[in-house]
This record gives sequence, structure tokens and C-alpha cells, in this order.
Amino acid sequence: DSALPHAQHARPARCAQSHTYSSPEKKRASFYLTLLSTRSQEPEGTIEASVRPVNVYNPGKMSAKPAQLKKMNLSKQPRLPGLKTPGSATTPTPTKPTNGGDLINSASTPTPPPAASQRALSNPGLAMDELVIKGKKYRFTPDDLEELGPLGAGNYGTVLKMNHKATGTEMAVKKIPVPELRVNQKDNIVELAVVMGTGTCPDIVEYYGCLIREGDVWICMELLDSSMDKISDRVYQQLQSTIPEEILGKMTVSVIRALNYLKTDMKIIHRDVKPSNVLVNCLGQFKLCDFGIAGQLVDSIALTRDVGCRPYMAPERIDPSTAGIGYTIQSDVWSFGITLVELALGSFPYGKWTTIFEQLNAVVNGPAPNLPENDRYSPELREFGAACLMKTATERPDYEKLMEYEFFKKYITAEVGVATWLKNIGIIE
Repeated sequence: DSALPHAQHARPARCAQSHTYSSPEKKRASFYLTLLSTRSQEPEGTIEASVRPVNVYNPGKMSAKPAQLKKMNLSKQPRLPGLKTPGSATTPTPTKPTNGGDLINSASTPTPPPAASQRALSNPGLAMDELVIKGKKYRFTPDDLEELGPLGAGNYGTVLKMNHKATGTEMAVKKIPVPELRVNQKDNIVELAVVMGTGTCPDIVEYYGCLIREGDVWICMELLDSSMDKISDRVYQQLQSTIPEEILGKMTVSVIRALNYLKTDMKIIHRDVKPSNVLVNCLGQFKLCDFGIAGQLVDSIALTRDVGCRPYMAPERIDPSTAGIGYTIQSDVWSFGITLVELALGSFPYGKWTTIFEQLNAVVNGPAPNLPENDRYSPELREFGAACLMKTATERPDYEKLMEYEFFKKYITAEVGVATWLKNIGIIE
């Protein structure tokens, strides 16, 4: 899926606007997200964003057995606006929807992820059909956005470059068609996007807001300059060169910090780590996008479209004997390992599959990919990649353990000219 919130670069991209995030309140994050998601197998209560079966009599509960439904007092059940239930003489009133420098030149000391924001909880006015830009809220409709051109397209949606007319803010708008989902499930996705839009981690793409229009979910987010899949194509295919290890090192630091922030502060698992979801701006800052939200949409649509043939899936997610155990952070660790090895090699490490059965055989039964032992790859990089790609999920390190590896520790403090390198390869001006 190449539908991404970044600018095309047929010509060098102009510097996308950089934002400084405030430190919002932290309160009741787990409770709010629990309303939107189901729990995974993580012992600390990490949430896997996924669609839950809905009880049509009470959308807030899981589906009940037929015998239980017969005993329900429908007069006491929540009612839809404009409808009357037995014994009701009135119609309920509908409720209203409710660091500035170059990262690689200023990373001499580790920056701990900030606390999770709960602006969505403390601000009742924050709702769908609303944008939050530089701390100010704007009600908006599609008419308030001016389309500037396409940024990408994939199996699950398109991304357009748009301008918010009232503020002049250019943004990436991801439009995902979800005709299969019930209305309340779409609402849950929008609410999850709103909550995630309150985060303040500098390693994660900023979300401005979202809305639902004519069967599409519109997710408005920060516009960056490129993504690692396009950078890889530029370097390996067009320039016949390689991505330097120090660039991969800085990318690794940002992605692992972002994933750890999602897990520890927001109680969310990403579920769709891949090169196209690792973005970079003209300051040389790497940022992770599409956490939770797109993963939920993609999984829902995949049930009827492509049976889940996704190349970055971990063995335990593909193997029928283990696929039902629930998604854990170790699955995201595997996905990042594949991403790292692919970007280091310049090609997808498994080659190309034509069927889900070929994928299952290669990933589940075959050896894990690795980097060859030569002068191009340091022992620290090979060690880190091998740790991420342990075939057994329980043997893979979590994010805190990955931060203890020499490869991570080296590049969390190293000064690397990422922005200069991006200019040299023609990605930015």
C-alpha cells in the first residue's frame, strides 16, 4: 500500500511545515481507548485496534446469545435519534458529535517520549468534522479543503495533498473507503483518530482531525516530504547506490521510540509497520504514521478483499496454528526487522510471492532473512536485525530491550547529516 501522507518527489520537495507540540494532560487514556478497541495478549493491557462484533440492541455491548436477547426490555435499551420504542412517547434529542532543529544534529542526548495527551477527554468540543491546527480548533467540511494533487494510492485508499483554506495549512488527507463497516464502527475509527491526534511524540506524524463523507473516512495529517519506500527506490533503482548505515540507524531510533510511545503511553499496537509508513521531512526527522487507525481499517476490509496477504506479517500472524493468539508488540518488531533488512539490502528479502500459500511456506517454514557478513554491514546492525527477526515471537526482544542494543545506543547520540543526505540524493531542495 503506497497511499501515504508525504509529498511526491518527481521534483525536489519543498520543506514541509514543522510543528512544535505542547505537553497536554494525561488522564484516562486506557479507559477511553478500551471503548474503541479490544485487548491483545500483552500482559500490560496493550490494545489491539480491531473491529468488535456489535449488539444491534445495545451497540456498547458484545453480541448476546439469542436466549438473552428475548429477555431484554427494549424500552430500556438505548434508542436511535428519531425513533420510538415501546412505551416511549417522546423522541430523544440527538447528541452533537463531540523540537524545532534538525533531529540528527541535535540528538546528543536521548529524548524520552512525552506523556500521552488526553485533550479529547478534557475538551468536550473536540470531535469529528473538526481540525486542530497549532492548538486552535476549526469546524470543517470537504468544502473547506482545496485539493492540490495526489500523493499516493494503494489497495485501501488514496492520499491527496490539500490546503486548509482558513489557515493556509497544507496537509495530507488519506481517504479510505469503508462501505463494509457499520456506522458505529466508522464512528469508533474516527474517535480513535481524534484521540491519537492528541499525542505529542515528535517521532509520530501529527494528526489534525478526520471526518466521514459518503462512505469514506478522511484522515487529515501532517504533510512530510517523502517516505522510506520512495527513498529506497530513488537510491537503489535510480542512483544505483545504497542507503548509508547511519541513515538506517537514525531511522531505527525514531521508529523504535515511536512504537514504544504507542505501547507505553497510548496502549496501542501499530500493526502496519513497513517502509511506506516511515516518513521523513526536510529537517531530517523520521516519523511513523498510520498507527492503529489504518491497521483497523485494513484488517476489516481484508476480510473480504485479499485474505490478508501482507508481506510484513510476522510468522505467528500467518501460521494458522498460531494466528488466533492475538497481536502483540513482537509482531511489530518482526515487521520492523523486515523493513530494516529491506532498506539495507535494497530489495524485499523474501522475493515476490504470488499466493498466500507461498508466503506462509516462506515465512513460517523457511529461515528468517538476514544481512550477509561483509564490510557493508556492521556487526551491530546485523545483530539488531537478527534480534528483530527471531522466528519464535517470545524470543524477540521488546522495545525497551531493543534500546539496549549497541546499534540503537550508537545512533541515539550520533550526529548524522540526514537532511544533507536527502538534498544530495535529490529528495528535498
